[in-house]
Amino acid sequence: MKYNRVEELCNIHTNLSVADVQKINEIVVTLPLIADLNKANVFVDCPTKDGKHALVVAEAVPKTAKSVYKKTVVGKLVYEAFEPSVLFTLRTGKPMFLNRALTQEGKTVDQSVVPIIADNNRIIGTLIMEKDISEQVRYQQKMEALSEATETLSGILIGMTENRPIIPEVIEESLFFIDQEGKILYSNPAASNLIQEIGEDNFTPGDLLIDYFPIIKGILNDSEELLVQEVNILNKVFQIKKITLGQHVKSNGTFVIFKNITELREKERELIVKSVAIREIHHRVKNNLQTVASLLRLQIRRGLPEESKVHFVESLNRIASIASVHEIILANSSVDDVDIYSLIEKIGNMLVVEAEHENQKVSISYSGPPHLLIKSNKAVSVALVINELIQNCVKHAFNSINEGKISVQFAQYGNEIHVLVLDNGTGYTPKSKNSLGLEIVGMIVEHDLSGDFSIGPAETGTIALVRFPIDREVVEE
Repeated sequence: MKYNRVEELCNIHTNLSVADVQKINEIVVTLPLIADLNKANVFVDCPTKDGKHALVVAEAVPKTAKSVYKKTVVGKLVYEAFEPSVLFTLRTGKPMFLNRALTQEGKTVDQSVVPIIADNNRIIGTLIMEKDISEQVRYQQKMEALSEATETLSGILIGMTENRPIIPEVIEESLFFIDQEGKILYSNPAASNLIQEIGEDNFTPGDLLIDYFPIIKGILNDSEELLVQEVNILNKVFQIKKITLGQHVKSNGTFVIFKNITELREKERELIVKSVAIREIHHRVKNNLQTVASLLRLQIRRGLPEESKVHFVESLNRIASIASVHEIILANSSVDDVDIYSLIEKIGNMLVVEAEHENQKVSISYSGPPHLLIKSNKAVSVALVINELIQNCVKHAFNSINEGKISVQFAQYGNEIHVLVLDNGTGYTPKSKNSLGLEIVGMIVEHDLSGDFSIGPAETGTIALVRFPIDREVVEE
């Protein structure tokens, strides 16, 4: 377990004391043993500062069973809507056992929660055990659906025997009802048309369905009562659904439904082609921006008046920050999502290296939840804001000291993302007129991010805070 990670998350996102964090760490050391013993994932969640959510500060994956999660969830928020038991235990101190919850990866789990109590009887966190029951739930839902389908379809069959066609004759899917031997007992008009499409004009009830569609023989012979597969027929893609009626109904048999999904698959193919095209656009934009940056560097090297050099460098950094957005998109599987942590880290490291070239000793650190994604159009605005704030620290904060430190912290609080930039420099001095960089920050935050920006003196140095709302498109992996 990375205890420094636990302490870092608790210090940033919770109100826990040093003694509380030490208590949490004492429990964290036992998590791997608990996970292996129970064949389950175990976690420690602590309440956030606002008390509305919880934060995963530690986890352990069992070596004795398959993990519930594909990726680590340390540093992610826990919402009451998905895991009510966690928030209930944090607020009341009452344990909860074997309650169903929905994980951040969409799996259904059995969840048990017990409180972690400090020496003064304060609740400082929860110990959670989760076991994956997704397959069990899917099987249960499948059986319930099959039971309902069997009851409904048996009524349909009774209606057919009484010459009362209950099945809508206008449904688009081609529907066949066959007996245990595979003979066609019923077909709707769409099904009859499908048989004519394959060139068979002499269709009569009682024929074997596989004589017309040999490709579905494996589907019909499969022992599953409810089965869905895709097949290619006549250069088209069909989704085949097989629903077998059980022995307890009046008439035994199987419904086979053909649904033409060719258009759907074609649209998916077009989306893939468009996705490739979008990635190519991002690639070309990145290359063009890097070309412009290279031209600016070349001009700087060839010589500039000293009063002009700083403006060239600032413009160069702004262009490089925008290029970073496109570079991160190309490095990810998504064509339009950007990881905030990766973006901030890339821009910060670039600016610190630039400072080192100017003989400044500046170090930078980052903290925040991994895999918090925003759309690329918003990421460009965030990149420019981060560039200006870090560049402002490098340019103004450390003029009178030998070494400087910059800390960039970001977190999600409810419906907002907060980005904090701190330095240990000489401190912020309000001026009658802000610098161009800070004016750019204020304008972008207000108009592009619909948020707010503040800057002022910290206990040591300067602190700048940017807050902006999360729109519906922001996701946390």
